[in-house]
Amino acid sequence: MSQEGKNLSYRDAGVDIDAGNELVERIKPAVRKTMRPEVLTGLGGFGALFQLDTGRWREPLLVSGTDGVGTKLMLARLLNRHDTIGIDLVAMCVNDILTCGAEPLFFLDYFATGKLELDEAEQVISGIAEGCHQAGCALIGGETAEMPGMYGAGDYDLAGFTVGAVERSELLDGRRVAAGHRLLGLASSGPHSNGYSLIRKIIDVSGADLERPVTGADGQPVALGDALLAPTKIYVKPVLEMLKTGGIDALAHITGGGLTENIVRVLPAELGIRIDPSSWERPDVFGWLQQAGGVQEAEMLRTFNCGIGMVMVAAPERTAELVRSAGEHGIACYDIGEVVVAADSADRVEYAS
Repeated sequence: MSQEGKNLSYRDAGVDIDAGNELVERIKPAVRKTMRPEVLTGLGGFGALFQLDTGRWREPLLVSGTDGVGTKLMLARLLNRHDTIGIDLVAMCVNDILTCGAEPLFFLDYFATGKLELDEAEQVISGIAEGCHQAGCALIGGETAEMPGMYGAGDYDLAGFTVGAVERSELLDGRRVAAGHRLLGLASSGPHSNGYSLIRKIIDVSGADLERPVTGADGQPVALGDALLAPTKIYVKPVLEMLKTGGIDALAHITGGGLTENIVRVLPAELGIRIDPSSWERPDVFGWLQQAGGVQEAEMLRTFNCGIGMVMVAAPERTAELVRSAGEHGIACYDIGEVVVAADSADRVEYAS
């Protein structure tokens, strides 16, 4: 009988349990800052407990969402920057459930890698905690999986899961939207977390210098790589405040599919939209992507957010108030178009020339 396998350990197979335990200890301070009073358990258990405040909620609906950050992870690896990708993960989930009018309550993450690099993993999960802090939700638990052979050296993947709540009477479901409603676009911080397979292709074919300066979303000069890696804006706190005015009748998170496909998702089937692309100024990074990749305008609008990360749909008489309120929360807001009766159910989006 062969003795080659005698006394093998999990570490010999590429899994370091001690490193996983150390990671949990390292991230506890960051996670602790995200706690809400409703959280009943700390890290380390098999399940996380959250007690919904029945004194606050009258008829709550629970809203759940899950997402990842796609191949933006590969750009983070290329630039060796892992401190903000966790913000992206949280943003993609909490911004999604916000479109129902929901307040995110708690978040869980799944971090998978071939070999656990403690410093890198700590940066990623600290970013997740920062995203939760920005969204006001608790990082209630998660899972770190070390899977040698599944992932190559330096590779990791992320998934996130969030649960929120909204009063049934305050649910946004598009039923109040009618032709004539205005589309109010909230500025993005850049491409957010969509279109990165195309972005990486453009970087590759153009031989781009990621250190070349561009104008960032805040109007300040920034390296191209930093502009592309800018974390997804989390709209939760300002939009929840604006929802209290009752002026928002629908919300659309501009993710994969861009402006072309996402806004109509929150409208009744008989309605469409007319957008004026000249009504807002695109961040410089989108101009670079279009020029360097020779990307057609229709493809830009169907792939990227083009500078608009979320769209509020509101009656015309509420638009001035909402634009002003967004500005008071530090977010540029533009009247980018209107809701119209769809002439063709298969083609509900029109762009002004």
